[in-house]
Amino acid sequence: MTALPKFTGQFEHSLDEKGRLTIPARLRGRLGDHFVLTIAPPEPCLALYPEVTWSDFCTKLEAATRKDGRYRSFVRHLFANTEEVSLDGQGRVVVPQALREHAAIDRDVVLVGTLTRVEIWSAAGWGKAGGAPDGMADLMTELGLY
Repeated sequence: MTALPKFTGQFEHSLDEKGRLTIPARLRGRLGDHFVLTIAPPEPCLALYPEVTWSDFCTKLEAATRKDGRYRSFVRHLFANTEEVSLDGQGRVVVPQALREHAAIDRDVVLVGTLTRVEIWSAAGWGKAGGAPDGMADLMTELGLY
């Protein structure tokens, strides 16, 4: 089993007038030269996946035993809202308008490392979702981390 890149930290950035987002240098090496930008259901944000992590995700999706209408609808929706992207010479990625609308991103964003992916939140959305969960100590105990 291949070790997947791990992402941590929180970074505040702004999109430029062309919808380009500068990816922090600390994240670039882990994302690689080519990576995936997609929606992040059920969260109202976007996600960046390194190719190896996305490939692992797709393998799990393809192996699913459920292939009914709900599965097919999910796959269509997810992949219709997924882009294979690369950084430009200044370390930026273009965030397509449709994806910005999905995540209610206007200009100011927060990039958040969430273990195996980087989430891109509107600053307002992160302000609502970014706090510690209720019962965090209990959850850590249930997960065997405390």
